[in-house]
Amino acid sequence: MAAETSQTLDRGLRVLELLADAPEGLTVTEIAAKLAIARTVVYRLVVTLEQHAMLRRGSDGRCRLGMAILSLGRQVQPVLRDAAVPALRRLADTVGATAYLSVADGNDAVSVAVVEPNRPEPTVPYRVGVRAPLDRGAAGRSLLAARASGGQPFEPGWIIAPSDAAPGAYGIAAPLLGVPGIEAALGVITASEVAADEVGQRVLRTAGEVSRALR
Repeated sequence: MAAETSQTLDRGLRVLELLADAPEGLTVTEIAAKLAIARTVVYRLVVTLEQHAMLRRGSDGRCRLGMAILSLGRQVQPVLRDAAVPALRRLADTVGATAYLSVADGNDAVSVAVVEPNRPEPTVPYRVGVRAPLDRGAAGRSLLAARASGGQPFEPGWIIAPSDAAPGAYGIAAPLLGVPGIEAALGVITASEVAADEVGQRVLRTAGEVSRALR
């Protein structure tokens, strides 16, 4: 026997999922068409979600995600850090480079966890809270690659890009795939040339390990 579910809650969550994929917003009519349900039903859902600040309606009549969603999203970061830090530590020590985890925040990638290798060699300094546009740096570009692939694996699976952390530094990052509701990437920042394929494979395996831990 199928488990009992709430149709209203299901519809409300589907509205939020649609808005998450539409940064330009959607009108009530557009939401109704996409969900194939009556406009009056969508309107009631929108009003209810708006009262809880889960969405907001602009002067243009378009609905967008509200501030309450952002607040909930911030609570996910400790969960991400707990799942990622052990794997990041192994990656940092193996590669001998700073390892980090970043999440998408609007049009930026923001670092939420950073681990330095337990080695005497100098590393590229990096810190939690570093923010960079998605089209700059390995983490952001890997997130864009994941979006372009529809969340499916892409070749070779990681992105190499210059890093703003220090002159001459560059990063290798891979996105976390298959984790609903989470847009994140992890990688390493190196100050010198490394075997890109070897390090890329290690980064990709670590991303897969963290993704599985979060499912």
